[in-house]
Amino acid sequence: MLLLISPVVTIGKAGSPALAWGTLAVVAALFAAIVLVAPRPLGGEALTAVLAAVTLAATATFAPTEWFTLYLLVAVAAGLVVRSRWAPAAIAVTVLAAGGMALVRGDAVEGALWGGALPTLLAGASVYGFRRLGDVIGELARTRQELARAAVAAERARFSRDLHDLLGHTLSVIVVKAEAVRRLAPRDTGAAVGHAADIETIGREALLEVRQAVAGYRDSGLASELDRARSALSAAGIGCEVTETGPALSAETDLLLGWVVREGVTNVVRHSGARHCRITVRRDADPVVAEISDDGRGARSAPAENASGLHGLRERLADSGGTLSTADLDPGFLLEARVPAGAGR
Repeated sequence: MLLLISPVVTIGKAGSPALAWGTLAVVAALFAAIVLVAPRPLGGEALTAVLAAVTLAATATFAPTEWFTLYLLVAVAAGLVVRSRWAPAAIAVTVLAAGGMALVRGDAVEGALWGGALPTLLAGASVYGFRRLGDVIGELARTRQELARAAVAAERARFSRDLHDLLGHTLSVIVVKAEAVRRLAPRDTGAAVGHAADIETIGREALLEVRQAVAGYRDSGLASELDRARSALSAAGIGCEVTETGPALSAETDLLLGWVVREGVTNVVRHSGARHCRITVRRDADPVVAEISDDGRGARSAPAENASGLHGLRERLADSGGTLSTADLDPGFLLEARVPAGAGR
């Protein structure tokens, strides 16, 4: 509002002081209203257009060049409230109007440039730049909040997926061994005691793994999962054949293959009714291939494609560029995973 000082001190030079005072009062009221409505999406642009019209009429009516500071108010208002891509254009039109009116009123080109056009450009551009900077900072703050919420949601999904895969497999093994204890207890006490001891061991290991999962650093590789698979399939009365080829891989790939074996064997034990299961891991090519097949009931007993276990495993592989596919055999069911050899590197 200090920009109104120049026209105020020259009111005595105006042909009609009363009209000049009234004009300045209207300009001050319009500019104050523009500042007040600036945070709102509507209203400011219309008020800026009215302010521009009043300024143009005032500078055409009153002779002193000090009134050209009103164009700075118009440029500031345009930079402040014009939210569309037309804000730079509105400022440019104001600059041209200031310079053009100065030329019409008889100023030299240098005077019109330095006294009218350039100050108007600097005023409008600086306010527009600060306003855009504030908008960008606000967008960055909102983006940071959204990313934080997305990270929390992703971590929750990962944890629930890990916990499901872990407990689903472990509890399946415990149930199978408990059934074996029930069957063997009447006729083979020694074998029943052995399975009961396995239940105790598996329970202790599961408790440790759950604690590690909660702490966020559980790591179960392919070798340990293959050992567990043999134990679980044997307890369920299912023959197991494991074939591995190729060299050792990265820790991330090894971990992913461990998850594939865990989920695949869990489904065989739970659903297949098979008598034989084959696990094949081919690490001598890229992508690495892990296959788990059985001679059970096939698609009739296989879990649905959108089941939580397969869905979680598919998401886990997709995050590392891998794929998961299933196929119905005659007889049996096939689960195949393909993982990039350099996953995690």
